[in-house]
Amino acid sequence: MDAADRLSTALTAALPSQRLQAAMSAGTHPRDEFVRVLLERCAIEPDLNVRETLTWALMRHPVAVTVPLLVAETRSGTAQARSQALHTLSKIGDPAGWEAITPEVLNDSNETVARTAWRVATVLVPEGRETELAALLVPHLGHGERDAKMSLSRSLVTLGDHAATLLDEIVENGSADARLHAMTTVLLRESPDDGYEAALFDAELRLLLADAAAGESGEPDDSTQT
Repeated sequence: MDAADRLSTALTAALPSQRLQAAMSAGTHPRDEFVRVLLERCAIEPDLNVRETLTWALMRHPVAVTVPLLVAETRSGTAQARSQALHTLSKIGDPAGWEAITPEVLNDSNETVARTAWRVATVLVPEGRETELAALLVPHLGHGERDAKMSLSRSLVTLGDHAATLLDEIVENGSADARLHAMTTVLLRESPDDGYEAALFDAELRLLLADAAAGESGEPDDSTQT
């Protein structure tokens, strides 16, 4: 049994502490042949601490070996494999990881994968492509559960001025849900220390007042005139 086979066996141990120790050993004494074994385990490992150690172990290997395989893993049919590969690419931070950021991962049907992709994209986006990335993210405004909305807002806040015009446009002309989410994001950018819930409350109030003012200043409906 070679070293890669021994690692694979160790990573299937019943106790998470044993699997964590095996991952630590693989990172402490890296070998190129360990990379595929570590990636295979990332796709199925149930314990968060072990997964983080697997990511650390991958970071200890040469990027020329890990990054192409991680990019390929983001196309996997397993959601956890895609999410963990994206997370690891963000930790490595190599510009070549941007290849993984495609419309497919940004629009992934699995919310966890999509949220991870949004965050990773803001880390890896090449200079000059920030506005392009913002344009791919803003269609998600108003969709998803609370955690997804928070993740998207944080990603758009990270993009700063590159997302500002798009957000303003949606505040003015988007659907009700998208307008609220966009306004929340704008306010979160202005006062990040206030937190998402405070920004959401303020956004609801501002839009309510703005819509009321617009209604009062509008022309009367001809059908109501005698």
